[in-house]
Amino acid sequence: MASITIPPRPTLERVLSIEIVRVTERAAVAAARLRGRGAEKKSDQAAVDAMRRELGQLTVDGTVVIGEGEMDEAPMLFIGERVGTKSGPKVDIAVDPLEGTTLCAKNMPGAIATLAMADHGAMLHAPDIYMDKIAIGPGYPKNVIDLDAPADENILALAKAKGVKPDAITAMILDRPRHADIIAAVRKVGAAVSLISDGDVAGVIHTAEPDKTGIDIYLGVGGAPEGVLAAAALRCIGGQMQCRLVIDTEEKRERAAKMGIKDPRKKYLIEDMVRGDCLFAATGVTDGRMLRGVRFGNGIIETETVVMRSASGTVRRIVAEHRKLDKFA
Repeated sequence: MASITIPPRPTLERVLSIEIVRVTERAAVAAARLRGRGAEKKSDQAAVDAMRRELGQLTVDGTVVIGEGEMDEAPMLFIGERVGTKSGPKVDIAVDPLEGTTLCAKNMPGAIATLAMADHGAMLHAPDIYMDKIAIGPGYPKNVIDLDAPADENILALAKAKGVKPDAITAMILDRPRHADIIAAVRKVGAAVSLISDGDVAGVIHTAEPDKTGIDIYLGVGGAPEGVLAAAALRCIGGQMQCRLVIDTEEKRERAAKMGIKDPRKKYLIEDMVRGDCLFAATGVTDGRMLRGVRFGNGIIETETVVMRSASGTVRRIVAEHRKLDKFA
């Protein structure tokens, strides 16, 4: 009798896709209570505290490998922090409880609460420093873009691959003085620039759906933690991304080395930052192109979340009505 091979059970149980939604929902609601009040640290702390409480209830043995806040001394779920009930699978977790603290404080579009999860050892342990990034969505030949090529060359290459003129391409870039040359180069070849004040996780994800978002490519330097979170999302929905840590001081070099970074000039692809099966979830805090912000009604709180899984390629949008408001107290 022929033997039957039973495929291994995936480490990341399907139910975790829903469980992590609860985590980002709680963080988003906590931050949204402080929208428009100019309290960046308080809103960040509220999101962190809510996310930490929910993570503690997940049936995982989790370790935070990507935290947020080290650079600006903001409250954070710190790197190395153990979360979960310790009774489930061993997983790595990347968090940004409130991406866009300034956006939340000013009640501007695009603030989100976000989290990614992967098998233990499958995520890049990136220090909280800057990272140079370039990203596009799915459907293009491999290596259409190159982090080491000038911005104008990348625009021309992308336009050719898409079968359009450069003036049909729109690049999303963080509005920072350091990006003046990139912005000028993009505009020189006729492409458009969409500037954002914060929120480069969502900025990278926008490239995956250019017909909906109008964004074809993401360029520029942002946070390394956000880079790993964005890579997790693109691993689920497809696309190309290349990144390199910006290690320009001895202190950063030492910090990176302590976290296992052996080659400070390494160019990271998506699979270098997140391997194997992974989950990604983001809940809107303020209204944005990707997600609607939290709505506070009469006895009801409404949230919108996107949750993805790489193993199945599934993307779900969950619009939830929360009636037991004491759970969000």
